[in-house]
Amino acid sequence: MRAAVYEGESVVSVRSIPTPGIGPGELLIRVESCGICHTDLKKVQQNLLPPPRIYGHETAGVVAAAGEGVSRFAPGDRVIVFHHIPCGACFYCEQRLYAQCAVYKKVGVTAGYEPAGGGFSEYARAMDWIVERGVERIPDGVSFDRACFVEPVNTCLKAVEMAALKPGETVVVLGQGPIGLIFTMLAHRKGAKILTTDSIDTRRALSLRFGATASYHPRQVDLSREAAAATGGRGADAAFVCASAPGIIEQAVRATRPGSRILLFAQTSHKERIEVSGADICVGERMLFGAYSADVDLQAESARLVFSGELPVEELISHRLPLDEIAAGIDRALHPDGKSLKIIVQPQRSTK
Repeated sequence: MRAAVYEGESVVSVRSIPTPGIGPGELLIRVESCGICHTDLKKVQQNLLPPPRIYGHETAGVVAAAGEGVSRFAPGDRVIVFHHIPCGACFYCEQRLYAQCAVYKKVGVTAGYEPAGGGFSEYARAMDWIVERGVERIPDGVSFDRACFVEPVNTCLKAVEMAALKPGETVVVLGQGPIGLIFTMLAHRKGAKILTTDSIDTRRALSLRFGATASYHPRQVDLSREAAAATGGRGADAAFVCASAPGIIEQAVRATRPGSRILLFAQTSHKERIEVSGADICVGERMLFGAYSADVDLQAESARLVFSGELPVEELISHRLPLDEIAAGIDRALHPDGKSLKIIVQPQRSTK
């Protein structure tokens, strides 16, 4: 089969490798659509993990083969696949901190080499514990491109639930890339007043369409002043940091009131460092916390939000590329402009 292999030194190349075999309890998925996620982009750009690996974890496709003992799925079923599923019985699972579970940290979907998601390939193998709890059927009439948003929507929904956003609260969402725009959609569903920032005009316009009250270029306005003006001088009740840039955490702190919640979502690399005033957190009684990866308890709800069309995620897609053009897709995702947003890789699509 064809697969996009991370070779190290920020290089991804498409080459022929063996199609993965499957064992008892496992599925072989023919990958139809896989979104390019910024978590994988960081791993490639910053060379965070040793090669070779096949990334891609926002995966939708068709069951090509089912291993012995699999009864819930059969060849021909249209499915989405989560690549992390917790054990459900350890200390962290009891605390509902699933992303800290040792089993959750094991990647359960691979196209070859060290398991890394495997969605950037023609076929991927889902291991038994993933098949048991991490696969959802795609309803008839729902495209694979839409379906591959279930995993990223889950991660955002988890974060919004952790932030306990209430109707009528004011939230600032910093960054309006695909993830930031999903946060805007979800905050709008919660009945929040939303202020957003992004340096790209088209993304700010989309955020207004998806529920934001106002949207600003982060370097052309004083966000703290705008947030104060929108809240009777207090500042925002919460902030979602959906981009990674120097000074962005400090900007979120300045835009929020004492006692606010500041959620870090984009700070996924150990190489990233943040610096804020300790007094702004301690004396200001702000809560600074993170949210990472998906929540198995929200799997069905995230699937419903995507499959039903309640969240118009397909409107976020700017490019659909065959596997052979993934290097160009990665470069475009790393250097976005007004014409680029969510980029979907379609491994079964011919370049001709």
